[in-house]
Amino acid sequence: MSADRPDLAAPLPHTQDGDAAPAWAVIDSRWRVFLRVVEAGSLNKAAAALAMPQSAISRAIAHLERQCGERLFVRTGRGVVLTEFGAQLLPRVVRLAADADTLVEDIRAARGQPMGDVLIGLLPSAVPRYAGPLASTVRECMPGVRLHLVEGASAQLEEQLREGRLDMAVVLREDATSVGDERILARVPLHLIGRLGDAVLAGGEVPLIRISELPLILPARPHLLRTRLDRLAAEHGLRLHVVIEADSVHLQYEVAAAGGGYAIAAVPDGAGDARLASACIVQPQLERFVVLAESPRRPHTRASREVHRLVCALADKITAR
Repeated sequence: MSADRPDLAAPLPHTQDGDAAPAWAVIDSRWRVFLRVVEAGSLNKAAAALAMPQSAISRAIAHLERQCGERLFVRTGRGVVLTEFGAQLLPRVVRLAADADTLVEDIRAARGQPMGDVLIGLLPSAVPRYAGPLASTVRECMPGVRLHLVEGASAQLEEQLREGRLDMAVVLREDATSVGDERILARVPLHLIGRLGDAVLAGGEVPLIRISELPLILPARPHLLRTRLDRLAAEHGLRLHVVIEADSVHLQYEVAAAGGGYAIAAVPDGAGDARLASACIVQPQLERFVVLAESPRRPHTRASREVHRLVCALADKITAR
């Protein structure tokens, strides 16, 4: 190994007291800078996040580019973006960093408690149910584990799982066939949502066939819910009358509250808006599945396995109420 090339497989360093050094010490610190610049999309933002001068960030990237013999980033008016070579290199560096995390955490966990960072994504509707209880339980029972909680829409969390930026996330699946071997946390029926006092919703249930007669507020294609409703309409010989496309539930609810049409959404128990009413869609009843999905690009550590178990236990407790 040349002096100019970082040894990404170097032996695990140790601190003076004999503990394993932080996971980032397993790989050259310049690759840490590389990953942070990718995440931030800007040398300035990466420098702020790492508490380093921008000149040091620039030197680290320049050093890596000399080692690789290729440019890693291209400057734009808004920051930097990966070159084609940098994009090809990124998954390997991410895996090396994740493997380093796993190695250090498993060494520590072998001596006793699970330790390390666990990154979890939560749907907005899942935040009040899981964030507080999960954080307090982890703090009490696994003091060596540090949670990183992220809130986002299901599509955003799915993307972060694919990119290896989360260990696991509470996300939605539109039907049972898309669940696979993921842990189902809840089954949530779909409701027709409209303005409070609307006669269509008065009975508490609305047959699917009736929906084709109504002005609908739905997300634009290729949203998974819209795709599912299009498929159901075709199967039942219905034609959906979509008057407004709105991609967030908040937007759909605001339009529905103003009398602009009817939204279709999952309505968790106890949630609601005083301006709105809802009726369960039946004949057939439509369900969405809330699942705990795991990233295919992050290894399972003892800490992540224990946190996964806690989320499932919380879901069981919520269901039993």
